[in-house]
Amino acid sequence: MPDWLITGCSQLLTLRGGVPRRGKALGELGIIRDGAILTQGDRIAAVGPRRRLERLRAARRAHKINLGGRVVLPGFVDSHTHLVFPECRSAEYEQRISGATYDEIARSGGIRSSVHKLRRAPAKQLKARALANLQEFAAHGTTTVEAKSGYGLDWKSELKILGVLHEIHQEQPIDIHSTFMAAHVVPPEFRGRADAYVDLIAQRWIPAVATAGLAEFCDVFCDRGAFTVAQSRVVLSAGRSCGLVPRIHAEQLEHTGAARLAIELQAASADHLERLTKSDIRALGLSNVVCTMLPGCCFHLGLQHYAPARALIHAGAILGLATDFNPGTSPTLSMSMILSLACTQMRLTPAEAISAATINPAYSLRQHDRVGSLEVGKYADVAAFDVADYREIPYYFGVNLCSMTMKRGAIIYSKNL
Repeated sequence: MPDWLITGCSQLLTLRGGVPRRGKALGELGIIRDGAILTQGDRIAAVGPRRRLERLRAARRAHKINLGGRVVLPGFVDSHTHLVFPECRSAEYEQRISGATYDEIARSGGIRSSVHKLRRAPAKQLKARALANLQEFAAHGTTTVEAKSGYGLDWKSELKILGVLHEIHQEQPIDIHSTFMAAHVVPPEFRGRADAYVDLIAQRWIPAVATAGLAEFCDVFCDRGAFTVAQSRVVLSAGRSCGLVPRIHAEQLEHTGAARLAIELQAASADHLERLTKSDIRALGLSNVVCTMLPGCCFHLGLQHYAPARALIHAGAILGLATDFNPGTSPTLSMSMILSLACTQMRLTPAEAISAATINPAYSLRQHDRVGSLEVGKYADVAAFDVADYREIPYYFGVNLCSMTMKRGAIIYSKNL
């Protein structure tokens, strides 16, 4: 691939500095005005003011990109997605508008409806849909995603999902970090026997997934209607003993104690967190667990109660943002829209939201030495936006202003350049 000299950056948001970002540091973007980036192969070779970089010998040999005054930042890191699913669930959207509750929909369909359809879907069909969605992620400036299994809930179907994730990771440029989430809900064939299903996951499936190298993380939906804290501890402890780093869906529908479990097991991330208590917030602030907010889910479900982002920041917690891209509760792949919701509904500043969508989720994926900021030696993962000031990215809600996305030094999306 060619080396690039990228200039014309009215604001170059480097996100350089300490990792992870907490408190006031969450709003420090390391902005260089009239900045430039020099890439060599898949890495960043130099970052700084345009005039200095243009004088470098390597810059004279590089291919030139002039962005014409656009804002440039690290590619978004989306650390919570359910990428592989068979089809949308728009009928549930209409039911919800008509007054059906989350629990009512879950009883008649919900996650289990996706499970039923995924089990019958050919891997080729699932792969085609996932690849199309990844193109849209790239078009919105995302260069790294986490992707969960969990719509199979039997060994053959979970393996099918993980196999699809492995294949598409090899075949397209966006980095995919896989999470094994067979503990999404209790499958129909184990109704009334949740403990038996948990034991199956912990004793047989997790060791097999870890031995085959099919996932990096293990996740559990610890909430009402899914799994208890005790059951979640069994699954996540088994994953951890096999080298799968814990992640956890926590405190979304009701307070269960899942956030404390995340701290106990040193989870990479606790996600959702709408039902935290004050003592939970204090404890998370003292931990290294990334508190991943999913405002797209609250928005799509029509909920008024969002996660307490400002209280978490004040407590010193590590804040992250993600799309929760899935067919039932958050069918968006736009991190820009997530930034808008984080700012308007959770009162993050635009700078805080950008840090929470780049460097902190990179930390939660154990990739902060490679992605999440624009620094020498890291991957050349770059997103350019057709705005003059970074605050316009969340300001124009529901509008995709991404004009170029570069992944490891290769342009994977370009518009109006």
